[in-house]
Amino acid sequence: MGGRPPDKFVLKRKDQAFLRDMLCDGQTPLKVARRALILLGRANGQQPIATLEEKVDQDRTTIWRVCERYEDGGLDAALYDAPRSGRPRVFSPASTPED
Repeated sequence: MGGRPPDKFVLKRKDQAFLRDMLCDGQTPLKVARRALILLGRANGQQPIATLEEKVDQDRTTIWRVCERYEDGGLDAALYDAPRSGRPRVFSPASTPED
């Protein structure tokens, strides 16, 4: 298989415990849960990237990106998206027909 060899990935013990608890609570959004599974899978170190790709249903670019965000910015940066620039969406109340 092509591609770069996996780098040594270290996930802090407190972060591992937090991720496991988050996955068990049943209230975690799917996007966040997949990212948590990526981090836990890479921390294991014994799973090849191809196996992890199938397990979390994401491609290797996403796996590398989530791990890089963890290394650069910590757990919150890896799990959650940063705020986006631009004006926030505004929803107006539903209009009702006038009598």
